[in-house]
Amino acid sequence: MTAVIARTKVAIDDRSPSDRDGYADVLRAFSLLIVVLWHWVFTVVQWRPDGPHASNPIGTTHGLWLLTWVLQVMPLFFFVGGFAHLATWRSVAANGGGYATFVRRRLGRLGGPTLITLAVVGVVRLGVEIVAPGVGWAGRGLLLIISPLWFLGVYVVLVLITPLMIKTHDAIGEVALVLLAGAAMWVDLGRFRYDIDGIAWVNMIVVWALVHQVGFFWERLREAPARAHWTIAIGGLFALTGFTNMGLYPRSMVGVPGEQISNMAPPTLTIVALGLLQVGLIGLARPIVMRWVERERPARWVAAANRLSMTIFLWHLTGYAIAYGALRLVGLDAPEATTGEWWIQRPLWLIAPALATMPVVSVFHGFESRRRGRRG
Repeated sequence: MTAVIARTKVAIDDRSPSDRDGYADVLRAFSLLIVVLWHWVFTVVQWRPDGPHASNPIGTTHGLWLLTWVLQVMPLFFFVGGFAHLATWRSVAANGGGYATFVRRRLGRLGGPTLITLAVVGVVRLGVEIVAPGVGWAGRGLLLIISPLWFLGVYVVLVLITPLMIKTHDAIGEVALVLLAGAAMWVDLGRFRYDIDGIAWVNMIVVWALVHQVGFFWERLREAPARAHWTIAIGGLFALTGFTNMGLYPRSMVGVPGEQISNMAPPTLTIVALGLLQVGLIGLARPIVMRWVERERPARWVAAANRLSMTIFLWHLTGYAIAYGALRLVGLDAPEATTGEWWIQRPLWLIAPALATMPVVSVFHGFESRRRGRRG
């Protein structure tokens, strides 16, 4: 068993030399795979004149918004990203590298697979225009397939400004978090109190930069006592319950059809509170998770998840679209409303997209592995 764990750690370290903390690998893979499962199981496809639109059951199912407090894991992803970027910057600096080396290391593994995904979608779109120009819904369908990639744009911006953020962290520490939280609050104030057009989108960077900045405190949080994690979690929970019950912010942490605003697009102060809650909870869970990961089978799962999670994320909606089309061809239509039949079908919409995604992931993960091998 010790040998398996050692091989797992070596494999993970070889792929992510900036991340020497196994817990970060668990959380990164977990956050991406949770998004995948959410999209597979809780998507409601509705057809309109311009093509398919994605909805969800939260607005029509009493109390389901509470599930988004657990399954909206983008704060977790950016928090881990902050830790990884700080570790990479220190590693690059220690080896005499500079800004270009840092950017290349952080975006190299991400940029290639993402560009391949976008290129394939673009080729398919062009092919549809040539072969069947009258299929008006194809563009809408392909847009839905790449829509989850929005966060990669934010991630790239955060990579580009990470050195500046690290300098700020080194200079003023926790004060940077207060300043970013204050900026997020003022953006929401300008948005909701003074109706300033467009200001809401400033929080697309400010809020995620705040969560990312918290990741710079990873090592301190790792060594902190349980009461510190309880304090962060309880503080985040109080803020989250307060914000979502004042009649301004929705209770759901994802967009809900019929709601005037979304807490995610662009993010609001509620996402800051959610991030604090999640940071506190994962700090409390760390000892339990790490004991689990030290076992042979979970160690293998973590290694596999870290190898495949990004590829699965990039192609999971392609697999969903394949499964959706195949099931319609055999006469099984997914209900466009959250009826009893829709809920009964949920296990199917976990299994079918997973089966359809597996061969796609196999092809593109193998291609990317060979490309990295030739490069290395």
